[in-house]
Formats: sequence, C-alpha cells, structure tokens
Amino acid sequence: MRIYTIGFTKKTAEHFFETLSASGTKRVIDVRLRPNTQLAGFAIGRDQVYLLRKICEIDYIHLPYLAPEPEMFDEYRKSKEPDAWATYETRFLELMAQRRIEENVSKEVVEDGCLLCSEDKAHHCHRRLVAEYLRDRWGGAEITHLE
Repeated sequence: MRIYTIGFTKKTAEHFFETLSASGTKRVIDVRLRPNTQLAGFAIGRDQVYLLRKICEIDYIHLPYLAPEPEMFDEYRKSKEPDAWATYETRFLELMAQRRIEENVSKEVVEDGCLLCSEDKAHHCHRRLVAEYLRDRWGGAEITHLE
C-alpha cells in the first residue's frame, strides 16, 4: 500500500498538478479542516474535483474526519510556546485513536491516495501524522511526501 501526501502552499498550480500527475496517485484525500477558504487559491476544495479530474484524471474526496478539531488547530496556530507542535501532535494522535480512524476509514480509499493539506512541508503538518498513524495500524504502507 502506498500513501502519498502533498501540501499546496509555496507551490504553483503547475508544480502542484504536475507533481500529482507524475506520482501515480489515484485520488486526492483532502484532510483540511476548511478546504473552501479563499486563501486556498487553486486548491479550493470545491474546485479540486474539477481540476484534478480535468488536468490529472485523479479523483477527489474530502475527509474532514481526518482533520483536527477546529479549536485544537486554532490553539496550535496561535500558540507561542516552544513545545506547541509536540503538544498538538500528542493531542491529534489521541484524537485519531478516539475516532478509530484505522477502522472507520477504508483502506481502499487511502491506498494509492494522496493526503492533501496546506503546509508546504509534511514535517509539521497533520497529514504526516495521519499517514504514519494509518501505516502503523495497518502495517506495511509506504509513505511518500510529494514536494
């Protein structure tokens, strides 16, 4: 099983869509809390359905179940504490365990799918945490972070 991840920030539309096309992903799984904000530019969720299908022949699905709770995300973004990411990561991992995402998200949906979020790098993004959590629960998944 392969799980890809990608962020759209600091990418041109050309780079974003070409990278997805070349990766072999079958669907983009949008794990953003708010996919339809104007800040998303070419990655606005409601436009992704059309753009991904037309440009890349890739499907799109929004799974907010794989996003953090709004207050959890907002607390992390506003925090000035040096350990803010570690706290957020712990809380988000606990949330995924409570939600039992490994049981409630279909392997078939995730297999060869690409988790989409806004952060340009996966290091401090919840899409990495989702991918690693599922890999650890399902076993054997190969994770590729598309840059």
